[in-house]
Amino acid sequence: MSDTTASVGLPRLNAPAPAFTAKTTHGDRSLADYEGKWLVLFSHPSDFTPVCTTEFIAFAGAASDLQAMNCELLGLSIDSIYSHIAWTRNIADKFGVEIPFPIIEDLKMNVARAYGMIHEGASDTSAVRATFVIDPEGVLRAMLYYPMSNGRSIPEIVRLVTAMQASDANGVATPAGWQPGDDAIVSPPKTIAAAASREGEGFKYTDWYYSTRPLAA
Repeated sequence: MSDTTASVGLPRLNAPAPAFTAKTTHGDRSLADYEGKWLVLFSHPSDFTPVCTTEFIAFAGAASDLQAMNCELLGLSIDSIYSHIAWTRNIADKFGVEIPFPIIEDLKMNVARAYGMIHEGASDTSAVRATFVIDPEGVLRAMLYYPMSNGRSIPEIVRLVTAMQASDANGVATPAGWQPGDDAIVSPPKTIAAAASREGEGFKYTDWYYSTRPLAA
């Protein structure tokens, strides 16, 4: 694990994600290695724990779908490489699931602290269940935090990446629970004149501030 990270303090949405270089179960990895790709960086409290095991099995099941979307997975906990290797081998042996993505060794908590994964009151020595979505330009686009006691919804993380990619490609927003094939939200007009003309612009019109349109398949 490198002793340094390129950023300190808590990360911010729509700002560059903190740079890092770290040892992983697949060799050294840095944030720069993922340039041009989406990245889901996620932390878990500890290896060989039941909730984390279910999450890793679910992430493994989603890995190929994410890769098809030009998105990679990268796990992290404050455990050693040897612990990570033993745990992933145990998951393969006991659950029949291979873990296809790297897991960061973060014994010195450099990456965890740079990304705000250590929360006093939850645990001072373990990373909470944090998930960060980083875009191909290295910009932090989403952050999700879960309590120690409850596992994440991995389908929701996949849905979120899909929705952000659709927004970027089409210049739209997406409503609650949006899925591919659903209509997207057109940006509201920003002037009185534009609001007055919105109804006649060919969108699915509800009111001046709320109109939707289908996205190309």
